[in-house]
Amino acid sequence: MNAQSAPSVAKALEVTDAFMATFNAHDWRAHFETLNFPHIRIASGAVQVWNTPEQLKEYESHWSGRIEPDWSYSAWDSREVIHSADDKVHLAVQFSRYDKNGATIATYRAIYILTCLNGHWGIQARSSFAP
Repeated sequence: MNAQSAPSVAKALEVTDAFMATFNAHDWRAHFETLNFPHIRIASGAVQVWNTPEQLKEYESHWSGRIEPDWSYSAWDSREVIHSADDKVHLAVQFSRYDKNGATIATYRAIYILTCLNGHWGIQARSSFAP
């Protein structure tokens, strides 16, 4: 990371904080606002591409159904910058999912690519081992 990209890293962390908070709240409208489109997700042996927020909204029940049984909330374990520039940040992340008692259900590693498009910072692509 260079000094010029430090603001982009701060934005990437801010967006991923909002991504996690809205996911935990099941606030899908706000959650989708943390994304940039087209949005790409590579997981479970498939590549999914949503060209618009409206397309993603059609899959809302599918989206929310990807959470494990007994899931209560998720949290970041780590977010490390791989590369950064003024308009793009690559993060290596790890997150865990917990039940209502705080017991870990599962932990996953992923790569998130955040971009700034037309002044909007959002997650453009994710590749994970989460279901």
